[in-house]
Amino acid sequence: MRIDVLGVGFDNMTMTEAVDAAAALLDRPGCHYVVTPNPEIVEVCLENGEAKAAVNGADLVLPDGVGIIKGAAMLGTPLKERTPGIEFAAHLMGRMARTGKSLYLLGAKPGVAEQAAENLKKQYPGLMVAGTHDGYFQEDADVVEAIRKSGADVVFVCLGAPKQELWIQRNGPNTGAHLLCGLGGSLDIFAGVAERAPKFWSDHGLEWFYRLCREPRRIGRMMKLPLFLIHVKQERRRK
Repeated sequence: MRIDVLGVGFDNMTMTEAVDAAAALLDRPGCHYVVTPNPEIVEVCLENGEAKAAVNGADLVLPDGVGIIKGAAMLGTPLKERTPGIEFAAHLMGRMARTGKSLYLLGAKPGVAEQAAENLKKQYPGLMVAGTHDGYFQEDADVVEAIRKSGADVVFVCLGAPKQELWIQRNGPNTGAHLLCGLGGSLDIFAGVAERAPKFWSDHGLEWFYRLCREPRRIGRMMKLPLFLIHVKQERRRK
């Protein structure tokens, strides 16, 4: 049973359980997908029914962001732990490198996915990267066909929310991949063109503040966090 946070249902799993579940999906027939919503994405889902359906339609919905953990606790339905998308991806790639599964990287600016692929192959010896494509395309069909021809088992779709979730829902089965993961700006970090917050900030749930200090232009997006907490408080009073 999923934990409901403002209409988005989160799977209540540890990181280890989430990676095990993803690996199991990867071995099943058909197409499956994973999403990793943070408070900003939950707020988008409150306003966009199509995005909400795409998020809730995922086989795994993992809480990326301390705000989701706090929100669930405030509503009296605590989640086991935060499972950041980029860390989930790292654990999954380690598993894939050992089991011979191949990966396709989709998203970011031209050249970023290729650099990410080179870095990841060094970081995870044995990881097979079947192909890459930037996120600057107008038509889905050519990209879908490229993924299908690559024979990739897994696709990291890094187009930003809710575009990536909608893209996965619309195109996933036609790619031929068994597992697609919506991972936001992860390719920039894998490529080394952006940095994660240092461990201290992450451990204390302040990664969002670190990013805001580094990129003040994100203030409009970051305002979704206090709005999210206001909505959680309103929902708690309603219940």
